[in-house]
Amino acid sequence: MSNTNEAVLVTGASGHLGREAVEWLLENYKGQIIAVTRNPVTLSDFSARGVVVRQADFDQPDTLDEAFIGAKRLLLISTDAVSVPGQRLQQHTNAVEAAIKAGVEHIVYTSQLNPEPGTESLLGGDHYSTEEKIKSSGLSFTILRNNLYADNLIPSLQQAAASGQYAAATGEGQTAYVTRKDCARAAAAALASSFTGTRTIDLTGAESLSGTDVAQIASEVIGKSIQFVPLTTDQLVGIFESIGLPNGAAKVFASLDTASAKGEYAVVTTIVQDLTGQAPASLKEFLTENLAAFTSAS
Repeated sequence: MSNTNEAVLVTGASGHLGREAVEWLLENYKGQIIAVTRNPVTLSDFSARGVVVRQADFDQPDTLDEAFIGAKRLLLISTDAVSVPGQRLQQHTNAVEAAIKAGVEHIVYTSQLNPEPGTESLLGGDHYSTEEKIKSSGLSFTILRNNLYADNLIPSLQQAAASGQYAAATGEGQTAYVTRKDCARAAAAALASSFTGTRTIDLTGAESLSGTDVAQIASEVIGKSIQFVPLTTDQLVGIFESIGLPNGAAKVFASLDTASAKGEYAVVTTIVQDLTGQAPASLKEFLTENLAAFTSAS
């Protein structure tokens, strides 16, 4: 896929996905790169490498209006404001409206797999409403529906390395876990591309795995027998609450397991490779790369 040389902009550039996206652009893109963050000091390393760093706050629309000026293609990374109902959707709405005002021509948005009404995921509503806002904006767009991150398995698998049990409320459902890095690379590639139409595409890993599969792969990588222990959603909520999560947040995160159990995240696509030219990392490859995270636990 050919690249444009227009000014591109990445929101949330100091976050994990945002940083990875900017890194990809620095290595693969020749046009101007604009990185937006609430605290520009955190991106001083990018400034030193020629990235234009701008300050903006999603809760302050006027800062977005100024930060987006000059950008023709914008990567809107979904925010993590999920504890206050409605806040994240308002933030995304502010960003889309600012993009229209600034003359942005194409939006790339990081959504979630299967966010339509009826999903078990309590995070789906914000994503679906944001998608609808983008579709009605009049701008061209690429909506990337990311599957669950393999990265988010690490805390559970660290506990599994210590206890020998991997507990989840995914039942017999399968999930095509994808790494955050692969999602960042795909988003950056979509941002840098010359595509000017409208598309909604699913980003997944290359294999769909059950809880038993995850436990087996973790056993092989960590070098310790780990068994899958199925939980109910209520049990998982209780576990999340026991480690300090408020009930609302616990239910939100547990709902992802419920959605997995219903098969909402089982689809496998080739979109990561289609966009980047490189196959997504398998769960075994990802865990092997992050083996140090399990050393103390096991």
